[in-house]
Amino acid sequence: MRSRYGVPLGIAAVGAAGLVYSAGFEARSFRLRRVTVPVLPPGMRPLRVLQISDIHMVGGQRKKQRWLRSLAGLRPDFVINTGDNLSDPEGVPEVLDALGPLMEFPGAYVFGSNDYYGPKFRNPARYLYEKAQGRHGLNGNAPAVGVIHNPWENLRDGFDAAGWQNLTNTRGMLKIEGVSVELTGLDDPHIKRDRYAEVAGGPSGAADFSMGVVHAPYLRVLDAFTADDYPLILAGHTHGGQLCLPFYGAFVTNCDLDTDRVKGLSRHTAEGRTSYLHVSAGCGTNRYTPVRFACPPEVTLLTLVGRE
Repeated sequence: MRSRYGVPLGIAAVGAAGLVYSAGFEARSFRLRRVTVPVLPPGMRPLRVLQISDIHMVGGQRKKQRWLRSLAGLRPDFVINTGDNLSDPEGVPEVLDALGPLMEFPGAYVFGSNDYYGPKFRNPARYLYEKAQGRHGLNGNAPAVGVIHNPWENLRDGFDAAGWQNLTNTRGMLKIEGVSVELTGLDDPHIKRDRYAEVAGGPSGAADFSMGVVHAPYLRVLDAFTADDYPLILAGHTHGGQLCLPFYGAFVTNCDLDTDRVKGLSRHTAEGRTSYLHVSAGCGTNRYTPVRFACPPEVTLLTLVGRE
């Protein structure tokens, strides 16, 4: 019996242990990433930006809600929310409650596909198949049919009432202790809602600093922001790969960005210009795949400092 079943049972035990760890521990092991980015004009005072992304709130996630509320203790200069706040049509009140203390600070937001539409179960192997086929989201796949429509308008109204700026294919301006920050945002490229032509032209020159904001870091968007000379771009969407292999990294990004830049700070070059890109690994998961492995949930506190 041992020779016939020992190895399969051992593999099953290891797999079960990995599932318990990735769902029961790592998916709720929230982290704060700290990054310093040299993008400000020389002589300008540093700015501390808290980027929150991919909360994917499901009702009853009390630990996540408490952790998000605690982040107000970081006292950022401003907050950027890069979308996918929901994974439950009933989750809007809990998102607004969890982010309530942070909405006391200046902020801005863009939405992701999961803010607009409820999640559906997908075989994780499809992400590998779609990557091999060069298909991602509605950028190559057929439009979704029979999807749940989330009450994103209520989420928008809550953010707007708190004074956060809606960057849906538009520009915004934050005033922070005498410093002006121009924000140029796009709706989610993953579902082809981005309209770069409506915000093209680069920084207006009316602010001390300008940056781009988008949910999904598709190359066409990164190219456009970089060619227009934005020094910094913030994005989310990738979950950092979500299921990663230690010492190897992510298998997929769920967009056309390469896996080497699936999370954290990197650089992007287009038309002879270079921008810094920060991709948040996010702090949640789709409700149907509530697991993370070698990729803990996170938010990022970026300290922007003067260029060298």
